[in-house]
Order: sequence, then C-alpha cells, then structure tokens
Amino acid sequence: MDEGRAVGEQLVHRRFQVRHLQCEANLPADAFPCFERVNRLCLCFVEEFERGLSHVQNERVTLSVVPNGGRFDAESVTVEFYRAFKFFYGKCDSQFKNRMIVRVLYPRSPTGQSSTVKSIHMNLNKQDLFWILPLALALGLLTSSLQEGGWLGFSFIFLLSLSLLASSTRWASGESALRLRASQQTLSPPLRTNILGWIIALAFILRLTGGVAAYQLLPMYGYDDADDKAGYVFTDAHKRDEQAWGLAISGKPILDAFSRDYSSDQYGGLLALSAFVYRYLSPDAHRPLMMVLLSAFVATLGIPFFWRAVSITFGEKVSWASAWIFTLYPESILLGGSAMREPYLMTLSAIAFWGLVDWQSRAPVNPSGLSERSVLRLRASQQPLSPPLRTNTNQGNERSRSALIALGLSLLGMLLLSPAVAVFTLVIFAGWMFFSNERAKISWKSILIFAIVFLIGLFALSSSLNRKGIFDTSSPMSVLNDWIQLSVKWNVYQIERESGWVQKLFDEMPEGLRLPCVAIYGILQPVLPAALVVPTLPIWKVIYVLRALGWYALLPLMILSFVAGPTSGWEKTRTLILWLSLLAWTWILLAALRGGGDQWDNPRYRTILFMWQALIAGHVWVWWRETRNAWFVRVVACEVVFFLVFTQWYASRYFYVGGQLSFAMMIALIVGLWGAIIGGGWWLENRRGKPRTM
Repeated sequence: MDEGRAVGEQLVHRRFQVRHLQCEANLPADAFPCFERVNRLCLCFVEEFERGLSHVQNERVTLSVVPNGGRFDAESVTVEFYRAFKFFYGKCDSQFKNRMIVRVLYPRSPTGQSSTVKSIHMNLNKQDLFWILPLALALGLLTSSLQEGGWLGFSFIFLLSLSLLASSTRWASGESALRLRASQQTLSPPLRTNILGWIIALAFILRLTGGVAAYQLLPMYGYDDADDKAGYVFTDAHKRDEQAWGLAISGKPILDAFSRDYSSDQYGGLLALSAFVYRYLSPDAHRPLMMVLLSAFVATLGIPFFWRAVSITFGEKVSWASAWIFTLYPESILLGGSAMREPYLMTLSAIAFWGLVDWQSRAPVNPSGLSERSVLRLRASQQPLSPPLRTNTNQGNERSRSALIALGLSLLGMLLLSPAVAVFTLVIFAGWMFFSNERAKISWKSILIFAIVFLIGLFALSSSLNRKGIFDTSSPMSVLNDWIQLSVKWNVYQIERESGWVQKLFDEMPEGLRLPCVAIYGILQPVLPAALVVPTLPIWKVIYVLRALGWYALLPLMILSFVAGPTSGWEKTRTLILWLSLLAWTWILLAALRGGGDQWDNPRYRTILFMWQALIAGHVWVWWRETRNAWFVRVVACEVVFFLVFTQWYASRYFYVGGQLSFAMMIALIVGLWGAIIGGGWWLENRRGKPRTM
C-alpha cells in the first residue's frame, strides 16, 4: 500500500474492500493486520469482510467494539474461515480522539446461524498415533540394542518426544496460530506446516544421530582418556552423568543433587533430572544414551515455540531464516546430542519468549486514549456483552493465562538449571516490554513479578556460585563481584600458561591491554584457522572444524546487527533489534571473559543464549536479501582477510609454509587490509553517488 498517496476504494491484500482509509502519518505499510493497527489507520468503513484473510481464521484480534450499541471494551473477535461479517459505519467521537466506534454484526454461517468459535491447542491427532507408536517402538528397540537393554525406557522417551514434537509443530504453524503481517505471509498453511515439520524432524535427527555417533565412535577413534573412552564429548557431561547414576542407585532423595555432595553440576538441576530418569526408566543399568535422547528431544522442542514467537513479532521471512539457523548451527547440534544443560536452557528460553510475546499480543489494549476510570464508567453504563463475544473473551483470557503459565514455568526451569541465565533473560524481557509497548503502560503487577523473580534468581545465583563457601557472603552482589574477578584472573592465567606465544605477547604488551586481548581472543573462539591447521585426530578435526565454521558464518551477521537495526523500516523493529543486539553482544563478551581462550567452555557459554543470536542473524539475513546493503560484503570481506592471513600465520608455525610473520606484523597487516576494504568501499559508494561532471 502506498502511504504517500490518497487511498480510495481498492482491494487491500486482495481480500476485503475498504471504502475509506485515512492513513496516519509515517505509518509503515507492513503494520500488523490486527485491529489495533486498524484503529490507528482510522478504518471508517469496511464494506465486505467475507471469505477473509487466511491468517484471521480462529484468531483473536484486538478491537474496540460497541456491539449493536453495547458497551465499549477492548475485546476479542474470533471468526471461522469462510464466515462472513460486516462492519457498519460508526461516527467519530471527540472523546475517542477521532477513532472509530465500530458496530459489528456477529459472524454468520452460510445457513444464517451464529458461527461457532474454535481454538487450536497443542493436541495430538488420532491419526498421528498410527505412525508415532510403531516408530517409537522400533526406534526404542534399535537404540536399546546399543545399550544392552532398556527397550521400554527408550520407547517411552521416543513416544513422548515424537508426540510432543508432532503436536507442537501443528500448533505452531496452524493457520489460527498466527497473527502475522499480511505482507510477511509467504506460505499457505499446509505448506507452512510441512516445511516446519521437516525442519523439526531434521533438527531432531541431527542431534540424536550426532550424539549416538559420538558415543559409539569416540571410544574407538578418540584419545586414550576417560572422557573419550566413555563416549563423552564434554567432561562436564561425563562427571555429571556418573554422579547422576550414583545418586539414582543410592536410594537417596533426588533433591540431594542440590547439595554439596554432588558438586559436578554447579546448580544441581540437570543432575537431579538425570538421576530421576535413571532411577525410574533405567534402574537396572547405566544407559547414557537415554540422556542423549532426552537432550536431543528437548533441544528440538524449542524450535516450534521459537518459530511461532518470531513469526508473530517479525514475520514469516525472519522466522524461517532464524529457524534454519537455529536448526543447522553446529554448536547447537553438538550440545543437543550431549547430556548438557545448554539444550534445556535454549528451549526454556524459546518457550519463555513465546509466552511473553503471546501474552503481550493477547493483552487487552485501550486504543481510545480514555483513562481507565472513564472506560470503566462507560462500561457500566452500557449493555453487557452478547454470548459470542463473551465466549471469545473467555477463550482469549484462557490463552493469555496459558502464555503466562508457560512464561513462569520456563523461568522456574532456568532458575533450577542456571540462575544466571534466568536473571539475564529477565533483563532482556524487561527491555523487550519497554520498547515494544507503544501506548499501553506496563502494569505494576508485571513489574512486581519480574522484580521478585529477578531477586530470587540473584540469590539463587549467588548461592550456587558460593557452594564451597569461598566468597564474601555479605550480599549476593558481593558474591557475584568476587566470582567474576576470580574467573577473569583465572582465565587470563590459563591462557598465558597454555600458550607460549600468548605468554610472550603478554610479556611484551602493557598490562592494561591484556584483558581486551583476552576478550577479543575469546570472541574468536573456536579459531577457524587453528581448527584447520593444528594437528589432531580425524574425529576431533571434524568436530573442531564444523564448530568453527558455524561460528564464523554467524559472526558477520551478528556484527551487522548494529547496521541492520537502525535501517529497518519499522520503528519498533529497529528498537527491538538494537536492544537484542546489545544484550547478545554483552553475553558474548561475558562468555569470552569467563571462558577466555578455552575453545570448549567459551563457545558453550555463548551458545546458552543462541536463540537470541539466531533471531538477530535471521533478521539481518532477510534485511540483506531485501536491501543488498554494501556493508554485508565489506564485513564478509574483512572476515575472509582475517581467515587467510591468520591461516597462513598458523601454517607457517606448524608446517613452515610461506614466510613467518611476527604476531604484531600479522595484526598490522590484517588491520591495514580492513582499512583498505572499508575505506575503499566508502570511496566507491561516494563516487557512484556523485553526479558526473564534464
């Protein structure tokens, strides 16, 4: 729709006729097609809304309604597909700031009867059981053959996994589940469901097969150490799993996982879950593949929630790009096939994100601009709601409660697994609510709940960090401050001790530059040139290279988030992307300082909040595809320069290929080439922008 010209009678989105449409200044054309936006557009008369937009099927759309002269309220109207209803002209009223009082005829079926209201929940179709049940039993039999029994336990987890993944896929991609911008809809509902289903199936297969392959191949082709011989990629997973099995067969309460006797899990939540699974699903033998299967399922379960939340907020294009990034990112696949807490935290983040977005989108609004007291007075003087709208209101409240329950339970799960992630997520959500609220004020109840959860998370974090009693316990902030300082000092020491050239570099540079050097070195982990050049076993070479390739493919998109954010078309999108970029990079920096040059812990900490990184990367990718901004090519070119020069430097150290540059000369060469790329790009852009002179 062209905002710059008068809008007469024309088709809008090819589905319903608009007699008169008065646009508000500077309103983007890709605004949400919900009635909050309709009110902003001052939609005065809709002649027909019959056989309407597919994304309105069974949807709750926010609307200021005076049904048949009844009371004013912010209610929901839910209509079935292929049901017709009409909007009749209502007069402007100064007390509503010239917004329309809309009179609505209730939806009618072709037979003249009032249409029924439907709602889609996360239910499993009966037809799904015909393929889920035999597949779960067959996969359980196959997996149990690798673990010397446990068929019933494996089959139960497969049945639970396939059932929840199938129902969540249909729920997330269902036509009535989406409140998308019409300009952002790219696929029909059946095709959308099929594609999302294939994405989720691929994600589950990659994580499960990767975890099983590592468990089977590492004892044969890995190093001769305890972790490889036991089939574990991560040392933390090995220690936690061993202690979980010991707790499961000890007869002690599961809650002992949170005591100091079981310190392999810093927070205790995942150890308690592992012990519970072993005690009740595999009491006769230790079967680590059960936790691998559970981890793969949980890691995949977050995708439908993530896709739906991004679809509602940023549209389908961004949701598809983000979902593919979330699915194919190698570090996410590796962690999703291991008994680590990161897959659980990523999925809990996705559920919490959907809960927040869905709750916000269903919260009643007062687009009239009246005060709450005036609205209540107006409600009291008007007629009660008719049964159809009352039913829709109850369903909207029920769905809003479901979103709040999902948000609360996911935050509680984060507190059990990692209070630090829960606290940081609350900070992200607080900014999200502030920047996404255009008119409505944030409820004091919401602020109070967030503050209480934040304080609980802060105390839980300080308690878990000080389980050994080595920090100042005067306040949670004192514990956190002491822990951060000790962690940074320890990581600087570890980097200097494990790498001779880093130790030499630290000796030559001022002490004030050591911490920034550690941060940059940590951000670049896992270093792709080192993964390609440094000799190691073939199985570990594959793992190192894939992890590094994933991060170096994601890194340009993360850098460009600060370019894409300010140039996005919609003001709220710009603000949200900038906020998420700031917080994502803050977390990346904290992970770099916490993990330092460790090529395992550092990327693992970073991936805990990978969901937000995938969202940002998906948005940047769509932005570049639509704008073809020159900065994308420049940033990628800078990364290619870094890769080539740094690879040659590593190759010269290990294989004496080419001339051997000093570290300072290598950095100077990289910075010089970066300057040439950026400066040359600016020069060419300015030259093309200037008119030719004779």
